[in-house]
Amino acid sequence: MNPINVKEKFGKFSKQWHPHQIATVDDMQVILAKIQGEFVWHKHDEEDELFYVQKGTLEMHFRDKVEIVKEGEIIVVPKGVEHCPKSIGDEEVHLLLFEKIATKHTGTTQHERTQTEYPKI
Repeated sequence: MNPINVKEKFGKFSKQWHPHQIATVDDMQVILAKIQGEFVWHKHDEEDELFYVQKGTLEMHFRDKVEIVKEGEIIVVPKGVEHCPKSIGDEEVHLLLFEKIATKHTGTTQHERTQTEYPKI
């Protein structure tokens, strides 16, 4: 039951596209990630995902549109919706995600960027 300094936690890692867990809430986890460039098209059949942009601008690509999510904003990707997070240009984006612990990084899609374990920091 101690406060968590999110900014300080972002300073503890540099690897992009590699989520780090900072807290759990019941069956949910709070994750930090740094991204740059384009990720992998994927979906989560059973879980929603909440993305909070702590730094930078996120482009959330869907098959029929692109949503721009600015610093201080959130976007919720509903279960079953295919999506692909992306940064704009060379900008590094810092994200806080809130999702079920059972959520797989890239859903059923396997890719070289797929992570199976999230370090706790």
